[in-house]
Amino acid sequence: MTTRPRKAREEVSAGGIVFRRGEEGLRVLLIRDSYRNWGFPKGHLEADESPDAAALREVREETGLVALTLRGAVDVIDWQFRFRGHLVHKVCHFYLIEAAAGHPRPLRKEGITACRWLAFDEAASLVSYENARTVLARAHAMLDDGVPA
Repeated sequence: MTTRPRKAREEVSAGGIVFRRGEEGLRVLLIRDSYRNWGFPKGHLEADESPDAAALREVREETGLVALTLRGAVDVIDWQFRFRGHLVHKVCHFYLIEAAAGHPRPLRKEGITACRWLAFDEAASLVSYENARTVLARAHAMLDDGVPA
């Protein structure tokens, strides 16, 4: 008797590469999760929610920032992992989001343990996953190419 490979459960998320321009120059926001991994605010889409709306909502929820402007789509990445014995295929839409003002605060009840503004090169060395570093590099290139302020 042969067993069929289990089909992966599909999950769709969206998140933001949040940046600001200020006296210290261009900065990007990283969050740290409960596993001590650094990355970007992101989360699942709600029913009938578009990826760009979900990205803005997740950034607001996870960081407390509210003065946000969506500047454009950056990338869509996907990966697979196991969760409680089940294979999951995750797709995440990332958007470039400008924060005009405010001080981020981590949403501890969701496992966010820290928020930090960093220069892009510092952020690239701190981000925990290679696919997230690729998204960060694309966001930085978009800003270098003159994303409207």
